[in-house]
Amino acid sequence: MSLPTTFTRSETQTLATNKVLKNTYLLLAMTLLFSAATAGASMALNLPHPGMILTMVGYFGLLFLTTKFSNSSLGLVFVFALTGFMGLTLGPILSMYIHSFANGTELVMTALGGTGVIFLGLSAYALTTRKDFSFLGGFLMVGILVAFLAGIGAVIFAIPALSLAVSAMFILLMSGMILMQTSAIINGGETNYILATVSLYVSIYNLFLSLLQILGIFGGDD
Repeated sequence: MSLPTTFTRSETQTLATNKVLKNTYLLLAMTLLFSAATAGASMALNLPHPGMILTMVGYFGLLFLTTKFSNSSLGLVFVFALTGFMGLTLGPILSMYIHSFANGTELVMTALGGTGVIFLGLSAYALTTRKDFSFLGGFLMVGILVAFLAGIGAVIFAIPALSLAVSAMFILLMSGMILMQTSAIINGGETNYILATVSLYVSIYNLFLSLLQILGIFGGDD
């Protein structure tokens, strides 16, 4: 009797994991499209960037609400509110690159393509190998905190070299986050697709901005 029971339990876990994975990627695709739409609207309306303080307040506030209601339908509302808000803050940044560089549109598309390749490649690796990358958690959290503080310092003191270093750090850190989050889903460590979606979205968002900044520094034509 124990063998069928074990098999049934394993089969149930596999089905549950596949459901979380499917829901995560579906919601991630929808939020990315919604974020792109709000970014496009922000660009079309020529909205100004809200500034670092308002961006941080809006981001952490909506992230808190999303996490708090992640087990209810309200969680979906706040996921779209969060990603839509981040899209609005992204619009002015994209406009700046497009209008500041002769090849601005090319830079944006290259960063977008690079982000897609990195995300798909890392996700495919995690899904194929099914390795457990949870051991990266502590290192990534400390690294993100250091990079975040360094990024604030780079903005306040206007240090281009530090900004470049922070962007490079974020590319590595966000790549690690994608591996860790995907691994958590397929190994049963993450069972909430709303939280998984937010984590992957934030990683993709920061990865894209970091790539764009580096491309602007090395590949921008004034």
